[in-house]
Amino acid sequence: MKYFIIAGEASGDLHGSNLMQEIRIIDQEAEFMIVGGDLMYKHGGNLILHYREMAFMGLWEVIRNIFMVFRNFRICKRNLMEYSPDAVILIDYPGFNLRMAKFASRRGYRVIYYISPKIWAWNSKRVHAIRKYVRHMLTILPFEKGFYKNYGVQVDYVGNPLLDAIQKEQESLPGLNQFIRDHQLDQRPVIALLAGSRRHEIASSLPVMRKMTDYFPNYQFVVASVPSVEPEFYDQFLAGSDIKRITGQTYALLSNAWAAIVNSGTASLETALFEVPQVVCYRMAGFTAFLARMVIKVPYASLVNLILNRLAVKELIQENFREDKLREELTRIAGDPEYRREIISSYRELKDMLGQSGASASAAKLIYKYSQGGDE
Repeated sequence: MKYFIIAGEASGDLHGSNLMQEIRIIDQEAEFMIVGGDLMYKHGGNLILHYREMAFMGLWEVIRNIFMVFRNFRICKRNLMEYSPDAVILIDYPGFNLRMAKFASRRGYRVIYYISPKIWAWNSKRVHAIRKYVRHMLTILPFEKGFYKNYGVQVDYVGNPLLDAIQKEQESLPGLNQFIRDHQLDQRPVIALLAGSRRHEIASSLPVMRKMTDYFPNYQFVVASVPSVEPEFYDQFLAGSDIKRITGQTYALLSNAWAAIVNSGTASLETALFEVPQVVCYRMAGFTAFLARMVIKVPYASLVNLILNRLAVKELIQENFREDKLREELTRIAGDPEYRREIISSYRELKDMLGQSGASASAAKLIYKYSQGGDE
């Protein structure tokens, strides 16, 4: 069968590539036309757009690049109609993908959404478009299934693909001594700094994170930098410090970290799955924060707390993301054994709620079934 897959970000490229591998196991004649990245291309996708051409975040950036946005829609629509796939698979990235869902559904294509956009946190009105244009929603967070069922959306919980990604890398991750040698570190315990994957996130969080080096000389701080952001962008915030930076090796860093300061997002869940005690931080521009407070409907910022439905890890958001508060929480995380045990116990409860690995395989089986009309 033929599959048309759209993943507009690096994380979607990762999960899309794992999904493609699992679909090929079931459907050995599978063909893929993709909007994605290098990983999906590597696994045999006919790449029509790279996600780097679609990485417009925030209203102003979209407006500045509006002609490129329209161009990308035209490319996707034209290729979709020419390819005529058995299923259109959308991976997160709601601003683009929900418009493509409408276009594809109205032309009779079966639309399957893998990895729900976070509409349960804000703009829940989008659920009506999903119910209308998406044949099946495959969710990766346990509470999402109940949310969609309440609105009459056909939904399956397939597990969380982060479990698959971590399990796949686990055997090849370096031990502490090897990690220290590889990155020229010393013997002090490591505190990981996960400052986000976008420039505005890095610029707002890394300067505050950096200040912790003044208070914790018995620890070494290491930034997990991402390949899509040039090293010089990080270095402007790290100049004059002894903070090390490693690129594209977040899992290796987390597997050897004593504690972590994490910019809220998927990274908070990844940190929990590695059982690293963390403090979650986030700060956005003042006007954006004002608007966010008006529309966000969930009580927590981190996925860890949202899934557990309680404050298991400390969140320092907006005006609370300050040097004194971060120092206070990091002191507790680094030096209070009982507090660390409580956090790790919560992480293990979280893992039980997520279930076993195999989300990509479960999603692939359902997609293959639904693409054959198994929902009818």
